Amino acid sequence: MSLFSAINFLRFQKKSIVPAQYFIQINGYAGPVTGLGKAKKGKKTGVVVEKKVLPVETDVNKLLKFVCGTNVMKEGKDVEIKPDSEYPDWLWSLRTGPAPKLEELDPNTKEYWKKVRKIGMNRQNKLARLRKF
Repeated sequence: MSLFSAINFLRFQKKSIVPAQYFIQINGYAGPVTGLGKAKKGKKTGVVVEKKVLPVETDVNKLLKFVCGTNVMKEGKDVEIKPDSEYPDWLWSLRTGPAPKLEELDPNTKEYWKKVRKIGMNRQNKLARLRKF
């Protein structure tokens, strides 16, 4: 056996070792039953999932005094809303509206340059969509 054929043989041996994850079939054979009987040609049958209707609190007094939906236990109460004086001052200075425009930001901040990068990436993506190929 020549040196060249021995090297090729060793290469073949390495390529034939394939991790087990590639042998697992992912065809959905054991999936849920999607429909019984024959399906119409061209139509796909699927599992119909019923939407859950969640109860909505309509009591005005409870909505004003409690944070509804915070109690995840079977028994107990929702968290009660405290007076404004018991919350920290920084809470009231948080921005809850839309993000500031580029003109409103200081060019010496990291937030400004992140916004510039995001605008540039959006522009490039729009231009790329206009190309045919």
